[in-house]
Amino acid sequence: MKCVRCIVRGRVQGVWFRETTRQKAESLGVTGSAVNLPDGTVEVVACGAPQAVEALQAWLWEGSPLSRVEAVECEILPEDHLSPRRFTTG
Repeated sequence: MKCVRCIVRGRVQGVWFRETTRQKAESLGVTGSAVNLPDGTVEVVACGAPQAVEALQAWLWEGSPLSRVEAVECEILPEDHLSPRRFTTG
């Protein structure tokens, strides 16, 4: 199991970024969350098989069709940080 926390910068709020991220995460079998932050970024926490989490991290650069991702900064979290049963948006 691998868990990461990523901050995604750019035009990522109000463009279906969180929902598209949820759909991609579920297709990869990744759990976690995508939440809008007050500064206009999106925080993505993702847990799952290492290859699946890495695939989601790479996909974050693509984002939703209307988004424009300028930066993705990720850090590894302890395995026990978050292990929900599904991916949520908040």
